[in-house]
Amino acid sequence: MRATVSPALIGREADLDALHDAYADSVAGSTRAVLVGGEAGIGKTRLVGEFVRSLPPEAIVLRGQSVDFDRDAPPYAPIVSALRSLAQEVGEEALFDASGPAGDVLALLLPELSRSTTGGDVPVRGGADRLYDVVAEVLENVAAARPVVLVIEDLHWVDPQSLGLLRFLIRVVEDARLLVVLTFRSDELGRGSALRALLPELDRNRRVARIELARLDRRQVREMATVILDGAPDEDELAQVFLRTEGVPFFVEELVSCSGVRGMDDFPDTLRDILLARYDQLAESTQRMLRLIAAGGVRVEHELLVAVCDESPERIDLAASEAIAASVLVVDGTAYAFRHALVREAVHDQLLPGERVRFHTRYAQALVAQAGTSGADATAISYHWMAAHNVREAFIASVAAYEQARASFAFATAATMGERAIELWDQVPDASDLAERTKVELLSETSYVLRNAGESERAIALIDEAIALCDQADRAAYALLLRNKASYLANIGQTGSIELLREALSVLEGEPRSVLRANVLGELAARLMLIARFDPAIEMADGAFVEATAVDNRARMSVASNIRGFSRLAGGDVDAGLADLALARELAVGNDSARLRYWVNQSEALNLLGRYDEAVRTAEEGAERARQRGVERTSGAMLLSNVISPLYALGQTGRADEMLDRALELDAPIGFSAPLRRLKVRAALWSGDRALAERLLRGWHGSLAQQGRSDVQAALGLALVSGELAFARGETREAWQAVSVLTDPRHRPFPAYDLPLVAFAARVLGAARVTGMALAGPDGEPRSLDELEGDVRSALAAAGSWPTASAYSAIVDAELSGPRGTGTDPELWQLAVAASREAIAPAQLAPYAAFRLAEALANAGDRAGARTAAQTAREWAEEIGMGLIVDSVTELERRVGAVGGDHRDAPSDAASLEALLTERERQVLDLVARGLSNGQIAEQLFISTKTASVHVSNILRKTGAATRTEAAYLSAHSAR
Repeated sequence: MRATVSPALIGREADLDALHDAYADSVAGSTRAVLVGGEAGIGKTRLVGEFVRSLPPEAIVLRGQSVDFDRDAPPYAPIVSALRSLAQEVGEEALFDASGPAGDVLALLLPELSRSTTGGDVPVRGGADRLYDVVAEVLENVAAARPVVLVIEDLHWVDPQSLGLLRFLIRVVEDARLLVVLTFRSDELGRGSALRALLPELDRNRRVARIELARLDRRQVREMATVILDGAPDEDELAQVFLRTEGVPFFVEELVSCSGVRGMDDFPDTLRDILLARYDQLAESTQRMLRLIAAGGVRVEHELLVAVCDESPERIDLAASEAIAASVLVVDGTAYAFRHALVREAVHDQLLPGERVRFHTRYAQALVAQAGTSGADATAISYHWMAAHNVREAFIASVAAYEQARASFAFATAATMGERAIELWDQVPDASDLAERTKVELLSETSYVLRNAGESERAIALIDEAIALCDQADRAAYALLLRNKASYLANIGQTGSIELLREALSVLEGEPRSVLRANVLGELAARLMLIARFDPAIEMADGAFVEATAVDNRARMSVASNIRGFSRLAGGDVDAGLADLALARELAVGNDSARLRYWVNQSEALNLLGRYDEAVRTAEEGAERARQRGVERTSGAMLLSNVISPLYALGQTGRADEMLDRALELDAPIGFSAPLRRLKVRAALWSGDRALAERLLRGWHGSLAQQGRSDVQAALGLALVSGELAFARGETREAWQAVSVLTDPRHRPFPAYDLPLVAFAARVLGAARVTGMALAGPDGEPRSLDELEGDVRSALAAAGSWPTASAYSAIVDAELSGPRGTGTDPELWQLAVAASREAIAPAQLAPYAAFRLAEALANAGDRAGARTAAQTAREWAEEIGMGLIVDSVTELERRVGAVGGDHRDAPSDAASLEALLTERERQVLDLVARGLSNGQIAEQLFISTKTASVHVSNILRKTGAATRTEAAYLSAHSAR
């Protein structure tokens, strides 16, 4: 009997080997992931199937299938399928044990697990990230006993929640015997695709391999046709097959298989005809059943098919057997699946209008009937009722799906279902009764879910509609909507929050004391604090505290005390501020939201006060709780920045860099990620990678500037990093323009954030004096440099009582020292070095001050002293990865003659070069000689760009080479 599909895998030998290599690496204890991409019909599923069949019996294979329901894909559908197969493999009890103490969270995905192991519903603590952690823990624990291969098919259809969980697994699980295989259609990744946005990140991960399946060439098409036909094909027919299929394996199989039934003249002409060629040869009753299955999706459980089909079980079996024999359907466990999704799409298009309504109605009814026993997903029910054009039932199912998704932290799906219910609202007469809420309430709730899903712009659109519909006579409801909109605006860095909160207060005027009023007062205090209006912020926080005390709400009392404390501290009353923050911690006990706000402000305060170790510990405590609670992308992102910033200040650059890159992967809204982005730009500049810093700032400047309009910390931070970058590329006037905010009469003092900016402004002034450059004030009018220095010193005086002011004051005095005020007095730079070595000063100040001391000594003619200071600056800079200073020191050493200018001592043969350089430096020099940039060297040697830059600087210094080209010449010359 002739084959209907190719019995051999043609043209995929290397791809199959790549999968086996990845499996071998995973079995050795190193988690691996393989992305298998390619156009529809290219053979992704076939390749993975061959790979799975070749695995040893000890391997546990878990398979999940993404659902082609457009926006209605049930949340976590492929993950649930994989976990259910894992439960069947190891047993529910073992699966529950593998989840550790968080089986209640796992029960969100597998409700039957909760019933079978705990005897009832369990309140779930944590959020989406906690759910991710539990799935990771289950896979790691199971993989400790047996290797696990997790296969997820058709990732281009995957729901956002599953994609987020898979991203988490690949990023976090590093040392488990786990292989993740993901297939996707690369021709269906349009603009806005979440998978398309994720692929570059996955490509950068060294544990991830990517396979792109190519079309078959003519020789491979002939080989496939030969094994299907069990003999050599007719060359004319082969030419037609190759022409019409263009080497896509699935189409080749379809066309070759039907050639035995039809002559060449009857070959299908269109893609649709090719897809339906086998279908058209089946009995009408089988075709009807295939149309019914197509309405259910790519894969339909046998039990569900029996429930929706009006034929007897025997006729169902008969029709299924015929479809399987024709290779239209395949058996997938307890389900029927189309051999290819393209066929399902083509068959679904054959549905008559009446069939479409009847079939989708049957699926919806059957899923509703099953919901009580199997936990059927309401999103699928909503999909079928919508396809059946039953508005009332679609509305009911959409509301149920909204609630179900929100309960499992599937915010993207919840938002989709909530918006669908809103769209259908006016078409359902008793919508309010069915939804058990008003339309305004649903709009408000859905906007909050959208905000949690990271869609703040859309959240604002919905909250605006709710505000327009709200009866203003319901003051509490109206004020709450105004308060929520203020929060959403702040999340994306837009202005207007303060005005909205003031309006909410006026709406509540004359109302009894309430938690809501305490909330609004507290949020208004927070907004005022962020724009450095500390006195009115303290006044509002006092009012919030009184209001919260009157209604006995300790959480709101904590928030009020927290904001009052940070405002007092930031304004200079440090002791009173710390006392208020301590009270905030005491009042926050038992309320996670209040505790997180305490951790954010307390860790920030400690960092600004120069108590870096305490800041790290406090922020780490809060970040861990944020992760557990599922708010890692909001409060968690802020807390991570409050860990990373003091780590840099302590000089722990490696740890800070690693944490920063991971924190940025969270892709938090700008209101929470702005500090992380500024840290990344500045870290890149410090490392010596100015090109990267420039590229990052260009991409982020717009959003950072927008955030700065409602957040003085953000504005000052952006001014500093923008100025430093401009100065690094030699644009002194642009650097001054960035930092001239300090001289603006509208600037409100913020000592902790003003000090670094003041020190840098002094440096820019000194540089301007060297060249005689004219600078302007914030109004654009020219100002004398002496007048501008007066403004800078006034800003320094205003911040002079801040605990870290001594180090910055010494830097400012040194920057403006010397006869011309250009920073040439070695004695003042000696004092600056001493001040910057104090524990309260950020670690980056000392290498910089030592370098500037070396410059001052060189300028004074003390070349020996300059060399010593330069070497000290180099050692300190290398210790904390400050490539920018290392490069500056190297250049200074050449200028003052730290290495012979004529390079008489440069190595002249391989032996001396071998002795002079470390093994790593020799590797780097070899790559320099090949013309590679620092970034390319980093990729070749699996090191960071900044580390490559440090190695290159060391090579130039040790060899006496003035340029990379000269170093390459020395390498080539010594190798002869």
